[in-house]
Amino acid sequence: MQTETERLLLRDFVEDDWRASFGYHQDERYWQFYERETWGEAQERERVRLFIAWQKEQPRRRFQLAVVLKGEDRLIGNCGLRVRRSMVQGTDGAWEGDIGYELDPRCWGRGYATEAAAAIVRFGFEELKLHRVWSFGLAANLRSWRLMERLGMRREGLLRENEWLRGRWWDTVLYAILEDEWRARL
Repeated sequence: MQTETERLLLRDFVEDDWRASFGYHQDERYWQFYERETWGEAQERERVRLFIAWQKEQPRRRFQLAVVLKGEDRLIGNCGLRVRRSMVQGTDGAWEGDIGYELDPRCWGRGYATEAAAAIVRFGFEELKLHRVWSFGLAANLRSWRLMERLGMRREGLLRENEWLRGRWWDTVLYAILEDEWRARL
């Protein structure tokens, strides 16, 4: 699977992508809102193999795509969409998806994450016919929730101290956009 934006190519992972992904995981800025793990080459290879295994699902419900700069053919992050059936009774089997994204810290502040996330939301609504797309993140991660707002997502909630990270509890925020709200923005 692949899709393009003005500056980016979002494509399925290939085995050798672990190198670039591992490279930006060595930047301490990446770990600002994650629990710092001992992360070696073996763990990164395994993570990329997992993304590749998801490509074989039938029907496919997990899309973790490499974010590549056009013209440079350089992997700078990834963006994903995980699809599930709504748990609400009487929804006629409606589907929703949650998105996530990460970017090489050397590429922050250039709009790449917004561009990639907008493409994955578009894919969810246009190709997968989702009813709702949502995401969550640490409330302290202003860049992430501001990105969600740029996508047209609305804050649906603040979960107080529900994430344990770096020896303390953190608040998280939940954002979502419905398919008809997304279409109204086009």
